Amino acid sequence: MTANRHATELANQWNSDKRWSGVKRVYTAEDVVRLRGSVRIEYTLARLGTERLIKSLQSEKFISALGAMTGNQAVQQVEAGLQAIYLSGWQVAADANNSGQMYPDQSLYPADSVPAVVRKINNSLTRADQIQHSEGKDTIQYFAPIVADAEAGFGGNLNAFELMKGMIEAGAAGVHFEDQLASAKKCGHMGGKVLIPTMEFIQKLTAARLASDVLGVPTLIVARTDANGAHLLTSDIDPRDQKFLTGERTVEGFYKIKGGLDSAIARGLAYSPYADLIWCETSEPNLDEAKKFAEAIHAKFPGKWLAYNLSPSFNWKKKLDTQTIGKFQTELASLGYKFQFVTLAGFHSLNYSMFTLAQAYKERGMAAYSEFQEMEFASEKKNGYRAVTHQRFVGTGYFDEVAQKIAAGSLSTGALSGSTEEEQF
Repeated sequence: MTANRHATELANQWNSDKRWSGVKRVYTAEDVVRLRGSVRIEYTLARLGTERLIKSLQSEKFISALGAMTGNQAVQQVEAGLQAIYLSGWQVAADANNSGQMYPDQSLYPADSVPAVVRKINNSLTRADQIQHSEGKDTIQYFAPIVADAEAGFGGNLNAFELMKGMIEAGAAGVHFEDQLASAKKCGHMGGKVLIPTMEFIQKLTAARLASDVLGVPTLIVARTDANGAHLLTSDIDPRDQKFLTGERTVEGFYKIKGGLDSAIARGLAYSPYADLIWCETSEPNLDEAKKFAEAIHAKFPGKWLAYNLSPSFNWKKKLDTQTIGKFQTELASLGYKFQFVTLAGFHSLNYSMFTLAQAYKERGMAAYSEFQEMEFASEKKNGYRAVTHQRFVGTGYFDEVAQKIAAGSLSTGALSGSTEEEQF
């Protein structure tokens, strides 16, 4: 098939497939085909995850996700029934990055760290699927879509292009970028955030879309704006940003701006044609604020999908009563917030559960650990929790079967047979 025919087919797909309704590209199908190379590489997990996530967003009122730090956490989330996995850069910075350091959320870790965790999670999901399938079961759909954090792109437009490719190659279904200056990036709930001009961020979103088109995967792009709580800007060049300028400069040369919801809305509107979901980072769980943002976006872009960070940085009971918290997500869903996630769930659950166990173990020794084990047994019977049989959970039986086939059925060194797990569990 000639390059021209490939380009024509791609252009027709963009024009006819409702997946691309409302998506704006500043490049052509011919440009994409020319950048693809001569060999078409398939990115199966990324494609399956994207297709599943799109279908869920279209059919469900909203998708609820928790942040996972490890492959095992992701497996537990899937087995508990969650439909998607969120992968937070904050958590990667804290305890899952390629430099082996513990960092704050300031883009201090190597840029390939999040793709590495995406790959690790997909490897764990793959193993869980292989174990289940080898046992003659296919009851759980393990390959849940992963929505991963690309931070501020770790540099310029080319960095964003390469990072997006890395995410897709690792199997991400969705990727979000934020409109902060990469070199001064902060957690959305820190101070001192510096925004880049609106047009510069649109170029990063375009870089991400181009990367997904070149790789041939319809990856969902989430555009996050930190304008609600940011008060600094790198440049006054974009006319859309100028009405928020205060006329002051900082010692670093940044322009001071008026942050707030109007600024966030202006950016959300500018980003909407270039992204699939829009996320406004907030400083508190506020339904009135969420409603104003959603209505402003939907007035110009009806039905635009929105994302919401149900952040652990909020003191939920201090801000809202129990009844309001209980209906908070359904209220958000009614406003069009289709993807809702607790970013740091993995970090907090890991730390609190281990601290609680360690404290009890220090005080009461094995009596405390035995109680913890009994809670696992109870959850196994009641809820289907599977990690009690830890040898089987990680694939001992699966690899026994592999070894048995290699030995033509005469294996005498199987690991699970005769183990304490087989005898006692």
